[in-house]
Amino acid sequence: MTTVTVPSSPSPTAVPGRGIVAALLTQVRAEVVRYRRLPEYFIGVVVLPILLYAMFGLPNAGTVLPDGTTVTALMFVSFSCYGVVSQALFSFGAELATERQKGWLRRLRATPMPMWLYFTGKLALNLVFIGIIVAGIGLLAALAGDADFDLGRLALTVGVLLLGTVAFSPMGSAIAYWVRPRAATTIVNLVFLPLAFLSGFFFPLAGLPPVLLDVAPYLPTYHFGQLAWAAMAPSATDRLAFGLMEEGDLAVSAVVVAGWFVLCCVLTAVGYRRELDRERG
Repeated sequence: MTTVTVPSSPSPTAVPGRGIVAALLTQVRAEVVRYRRLPEYFIGVVVLPILLYAMFGLPNAGTVLPDGTTVTALMFVSFSCYGVVSQALFSFGAELATERQKGWLRRLRATPMPMWLYFTGKLALNLVFIGIIVAGIGLLAALAGDADFDLGRLALTVGVLLLGTVAFSPMGSAIAYWVRPRAATTIVNLVFLPLAFLSGFFFPLAGLPPVLLDVAPYLPTYHFGQLAWAAMAPSATDRLAFGLMEEGDLAVSAVVVAGWFVLCCVLTAVGYRRELDRERG
């Protein structure tokens, strides 16, 4: 039997790669350009939290809590958390499911681009859009809401929000891999709205009915909110006056959010492997 050796020389039209960092930047730029061409997505996920803050946060301008934290600063945290979870679930949930349905991921797997680069690019897009949301709400709060931010507290809060973006993105991708693509948007809405409502992102938790108040501490978004509000307002007196629940253990909140992150990463990996096996079978 004769063995044919295939030459390993590249195609004459091949373009040399510029490294993994350049490939990642190209992927992020492609994602930003793609979503910029979808104004309905940009308005619904990026602009809406800013509009909601203008409607519900700015009327509280000038209200100061007992230890000096302004209500508009804490509402900046609330609607930024809303934006973080919304962006994470809709970009990694509904949009990823749509790309699965169209066969885009299958085509990408046939290219030299590693799939982790695709997911990292999507995560970077989330961080870019969260930066726009936080900057938009923060400017409104500072310029029109008399938020009187402490810069150190503001920087710490933004750090928590960015970490929250990383923590909740796998929840969206887990949904994308475990529900039928056509149902993904509906499922994301069914998950997102109760999480945001019951965690106090729309209004203080003290306004919830007692039966729903008992459910809140079991939600990852509730613990995410506790971390973000505590970063902005170190005073438990101010947080209680704002309508939050009695102070809990922030270390427990961090563990709960991290635990959900790990669980959703595992679910995503299993779902991804299941799809690969199905295509090969």
